[in-house]
Amino acid sequence: MNVYSLSLLLLLVEHSNITSAYSTFTSGLSSRNILTRKASPKFTYEKPKSPSRHPQGNAICMFRDIKSDDGKQKNHQSASLSTVENKLSYTKLGNLVVPSVGIGTIAWSSKSLTQLENLELQSVVNEASKLDGAFFDTAERYGSHLKTAMGLGYGETELLLSKLIRRSKDVDNLSSKEPIIATKFTPTPWRTTVDSVVEACEQSRQRLGVDQIDLYQLHMPDIVQPLRVFGLGKSKDEVYWKGLAECHRLGLVKNVGVSNYGPTLVEKCQDALGKYNVPLATNQIAYSLIGRGNGSQQTVDKCSELGVKVLAYYPFAMGLLTGKYSSSVESLSDTMITTLSSSKRSSLELNDLQKYANGMNPLLTEMEAIAKARNKTIAQVALNYIICKGAIPIPGARSIDQVKDNIGSMGWRLDDAEVELLEREADKLGYTFEGAGFKRTSEKFVGYGVEKWSLD
Repeated sequence: MNVYSLSLLLLLVEHSNITSAYSTFTSGLSSRNILTRKASPKFTYEKPKSPSRHPQGNAICMFRDIKSDDGKQKNHQSASLSTVENKLSYTKLGNLVVPSVGIGTIAWSSKSLTQLENLELQSVVNEASKLDGAFFDTAERYGSHLKTAMGLGYGETELLLSKLIRRSKDVDNLSSKEPIIATKFTPTPWRTTVDSVVEACEQSRQRLGVDQIDLYQLHMPDIVQPLRVFGLGKSKDEVYWKGLAECHRLGLVKNVGVSNYGPTLVEKCQDALGKYNVPLATNQIAYSLIGRGNGSQQTVDKCSELGVKVLAYYPFAMGLLTGKYSSSVESLSDTMITTLSSSKRSSLELNDLQKYANGMNPLLTEMEAIAKARNKTIAQVALNYIICKGAIPIPGARSIDQVKDNIGSMGWRLDDAEVELLEREADKLGYTFEGAGFKRTSEKFVGYGVEKWSLD
């Protein structure tokens, strides 16, 4: 069997899986009468005015003191993994107010082969809820198992997250605030109608166990076009935009967003949604101190102009901005290098990351100096930089220490001189972070090959 035949077989397997899921869903559709549900109240949509030039104004000055279990204020002893900043900052996102740093779940999976179970992740959810930092970003396609990569694991991470959140509510002394959940719709060749978006949204809503999804996003532009080589490819982006609007009208979601859209596509999407009085709340892209090229910074600037909040994935550039791959920097102390991004990497990923790491010592040294002066970790400096640029970083977290370190990046700000210094050193590298191995910032392996998008 040649590669092309195998690729088509993989697509057919995925199609079979999705079709089966749709059949299960639609069998109960008429009894739920979801497509005729009472629509949520309408509102008049006005294109947001341009914000002030200083992006730091995007964050809301709303802080919460974090107390220890005995009710006393925690003291900062050192910039270690156990350090938690005593204030949180919050940011306006659509009609929500969310922590200025989210929690990514792309690497979350069950440690059991027979059931959804992961005690370490349970502690992550518990700690995030305890510290009022429970803002989770997931997707129907997230999960690290091979079957997910093959298109057979739709919804497993959503189900796992739902289970962990339900359990966390039974733990004493946790926040009474409801966690905020964002998830994503995956464009595929088999999803061709508005109803297909609504059906997928309803399935995600049920898996997450919520009345409404806080933020429902398109995972990427409609780039999966296996028949394009035969001249039969046609973009369904506008169909998906209308599908988002319908999900909003039906009350399935509170806010809608997109991912991996450049300035042109963001504006087109906002205009299209505006016809249905639905605002575009977010655009999720790869963005970091060393990932501002290839249209990323222009996209952040355009979104700021349009009033669309940017969510930043790969905020640590897969660990490069924590110093993890730069052991030759003698001045970096163990307490200053967080393990936030520590995870199992493939040999291809490690090889690419090591190439990036060559020459990063001057930048990391400046980051360490700022971190020491502010009693922070290097990773916290990396996240705070993104906050200062008006975006919400979405780092991964798989341990309590990682959650605490994420939290410690909020409630304070780098000053303008520090931001300029970091950007100046980052620009000297002469490259933009574009991912490693098969995990790229502007392309995706889709079974029959690799499809790309650009932020233009």
